[in-house]
Amino acid sequence: MTAVRRARPEDAAEVLRLRQVMIDSLLPDRGAGDLHAAWHTDWHADSLPVLTARLAEPDGDFGAFVVDHPERPGALAALVAGTVEYRIGRAGNPEGRVGHVFSVATDPQTRRRGYARACMESLLAWFRERGVPQVDLNASAAAEPLYASLGFVRKPDPSMRLTFPAP
Repeated sequence: MTAVRRARPEDAAEVLRLRQVMIDSLLPDRGAGDLHAAWHTDWHADSLPVLTARLAEPDGDFGAFVVDHPERPGALAALVAGTVEYRIGRAGNPEGRVGHVFSVATDPQTRRRGYARACMESLLAWFRERGVPQVDLNASAAAEPLYASLGFVRKPDPSMRLTFPAP
């Protein structure tokens, strides 16, 4: 059985590293000479203190579950993170609690060992403990079989996004 644990403040740098693994896997291959390679982790320094503080809130609305790397002490092999969000209630969810999974990543050296599944199962149990009746996520094509095996179904998504320019 895979040992999954709640991420702690001292895991913050590793959580950011695995989040970057996930982000990089979603971006098209841009080649070694691309400017993207030079700046794509600049945000880590600004994010680290905020993430560290959030990981120190055991009863908050943010949950991150990890598996320690079996060959590298202090490193993480897998990460799953999500939040409990409030939305105005509706039929089937009158209290408006919705779980959102937004970061699932496995270190490339430790893939295909069931770590992401074990972390997802822990996060889903955390959502259930908080009375969350629905959990949403965005799935890559490669990850969709894992989520489907856990009971997730694809839905038509009319999502749109507005991004404000940096100040």
